[in-house]
Amino acid sequence: MLMVFATVRMTFSKENMCEAMNFLRSIAERSNVQPGCLSCGIYRNGLDDNILKFEQLWNDQGNLDNYLRSEEYRQLLLVMEMAIEQPEIRFDTIAHSTGIETIEKARKYTEGNLL
Repeated sequence: MLMVFATVRMTFSKENMCEAMNFLRSIAERSNVQPGCLSCGIYRNGLDDNILKFEQLWNDQGNLDNYLRSEEYRQLLLVMEMAIEQPEIRFDTIAHSTGIETIEKARKYTEGNLL
């Protein structure tokens, strides 16, 4: 089973940023309890204060599809309409993931010594 990482990157005017953030917080809180939603978060770009990223991790495509048809997602679509540029929407599938073991493996010399 493949997990799905859903992201929406949106640019807002300074005047709409606070309102957009409030709407997205409310949507994120409700999304976190949707069946199959493993996580949901809102992130502000450290280089451009007008950019927000809304991210969700879903346990499978079926639960994401149900969410995309929901009233909850319709609310997210309305927030996207507030953006001053076309939002960037992505759905990436994840076959597997790793953690610190990837860093440890990459940083080892062939003799087994850490850098």
